[in-house]
Amino acid sequence: MVKAAAKQKKQSFRKSVPLLVIALPAILYILVNNYLPMFGVFLAFKDYNFFKGIFGSDWCGLDNFKFLFATENAWIMTRNTILYNLAFIVIGTVFAIAVAILMNEVGKLFRAKFFQSALLLPNLLSWVVIAYIGYAFLNPETGFINNTILSSLGKEGVAWYTESSKWPFILILVYLWKNMGYSSIIYMASIAGIDKGIFEAAKLDGASKLRQIFSITVPLLKPTVIMLTLMSVGRIFFSDFGLFYQVPMNSGALYSTTQTIDTYVYRGLMELNDVGMSAAAALYQSVVGFIVVVAANAVVRKVDSENALF
Repeated sequence: MVKAAAKQKKQSFRKSVPLLVIALPAILYILVNNYLPMFGVFLAFKDYNFFKGIFGSDWCGLDNFKFLFATENAWIMTRNTILYNLAFIVIGTVFAIAVAILMNEVGKLFRAKFFQSALLLPNLLSWVVIAYIGYAFLNPETGFINNTILSSLGKEGVAWYTESSKWPFILILVYLWKNMGYSSIIYMASIAGIDKGIFEAAKLDGASKLRQIFSITVPLLKPTVIMLTLMSVGRIFFSDFGLFYQVPMNSGALYSTTQTIDTYVYRGLMELNDVGMSAAAALYQSVVGFIVVVAANAVVRKVDSENALF
């Protein structure tokens, strides 16, 4: 009996070996990118010294956090990160659903040509390329907006890279242009999964196309919207580094509206060489983000338990 059980285990292990080999790259990726960096958590509580290393450096308790929150940078980067992400979640979701519905209504041939080229292409571009496309429009001296649009209207040019008040709108517009097409793919897949018989029944009852959209399509997209929103809320304390660093061209005059937690951590490391405070900011970002997603999921579970993530 024991020998039979051992033989069965060996056979089961042999069958699992190919699956483990296939999963090995993903396992290594998770270890290298998600678990090894966790040693950096110690840096948030240490007065880091390059010669002593992570574990040899002296402990400093919560001094890095005190120094971080004693400056106005903590408020600025937290405010910007949260408000931008809230805007991206709300406005991005509305535009993604609208694009998905519109693409679902047009012909397949037209959709294949237009959607793949015009809407998906921006998502394939790097933020460096997009930053220089934006620079071609916003350059104070040779930019398209100042030299063509504003000059034709008889208005003076704007120094875009020193006017911080303009950048919340610019960043939201650039984000939508780059991500709207890609985000709408999931909603298009959800719309494709809706039973066509429901639309046929509504059509027989005299419902217009607009009525079908608001009474059938949008309500049936609710589970998808909730799932994607919860996933976005989980990263509400994280920002797209390229969007906030590359697109504004790292202009110091714009820090009040473009600085987020991610750019602050980067500048703390590369420009200020303050490893401890940068680690404290990153840990603060992760912990608060975790708390937010758990709280948001708890609210969804209480309101609509079927659509909660866990």
